[in-house]
This record gives sequence, structure tokens and C-alpha cells, in this order.
Amino acid sequence: MRDYIRLTGVLLIVCVIAAAVLGATNYITVDKIAEQAVKANDEARRSVLSQAEDFEKIEEDEIADILSKAEYDSIREVYEAKASGNVVGYAIKTSPKGYGGEIEVMVGVEIEGKVSGIKIGNNSETPGLGKNATAPKFQDQFKMKNWNDGIKVIKNGTPKDNEIVAIAGATITSSAVTKGVNQALSLAKELSGK
Repeated sequence: MRDYIRLTGVLLIVCVIAAAVLGATNYITVDKIAEQAVKANDEARRSVLSQAEDFEKIEEDEIADILSKAEYDSIREVYEAKASGNVVGYAIKTSPKGYGGEIEVMVGVEIEGKVSGIKIGNNSETPGLGKNATAPKFQDQFKMKNWNDGIKVIKNGTPKDNEIVAIAGATITSSAVTKGVNQALSLAKELSGK
């Protein structure tokens, strides 16, 4: 019986020490992690709208009436992109649900209504399948798609102007990314008043 009490005490001490070390590590690194996330988001915005000089965040409460619509359920952040003081487009971060969970998709939409680029961020998609959404070959399909047509996913063949070809074996991921891009296009159109 004493052995059980002694073993329990030793296990408790080990657990307390491990928890303290993890807590201290988290305390030390939490600011650096947040800083890296901000930096990654900024780089993603610049990569999808390279002509922009500045990005001004549109606060959620400013567009709450628009975002309350069910069709914008994956919109997370909205930035107005400016060059020489003029609005040149929008950088919109969406998080549609894919096969393995939410997929961060940063979408650049030019003021004329065309996708200037997309960048896939954090995701838990299957390696070798859904993770291929990060490949330029897949992401480049969205460039120059416009907000009037809506983008559709096809499994194979030659895509029309408003279509993209799904990643082989990852139709759910392809559809999720497309949903995020379509929501971003629709929101950009609404924000621009066109």
C-alpha cells in the first residue's frame, strides 16, 4: 500500500513539474507566436495583391450587417488594399471547412472584380491529397476569375472561364477552397458597390 502512495506522489510531482515547464514555455513564446501569425498574414496579403502599398483592416462591426448573411459564413478578416491613396482591391481571409477542418484562404480581389491571387495558409488536410491545395498549380487556376460568374469545380477535363479542376482525390478540399474564394469575390463586389 505504501508503494502505491509513494508512486502516486512521485507521479504527481513529475506532472506538476511538467505542467510548470509547459506553462513557462507558453508564457515565453506566446508573443512570438502571435507576432509570427501577424507577419504571415501580412505576407499573405502582399502576395495576393502585390500592387497594394497599404492594407487597412475593415473592422467587423463596420460591415456586420453584410457579414451577418449566411453566404459569408467563412469570412474571417477583410482588408482594403490601397495604392497612392486609392482603393485597388480587397484582401479577404476566409476559413471554409475542408476534409480535415478549416482551411485558411487569403484571397486578393482587384477593384475591377478579378482574383489577383490566392494563398492557402494553415490547414489540416491530408498530406499528398488535400495538402496539394498549397501547390501553385492549383492556386494559379483562380487568377483572373471574376465576381460575376462564380467559380465551379470540375473533376477533370478542360475548365471553362469560370471553372477550376479539382485536385485528384481531394474534391472536398478543392470545393472548400472554391467556396472561400467565391465568398470573398461576392463580398468584394458588395463592398465596392458594383
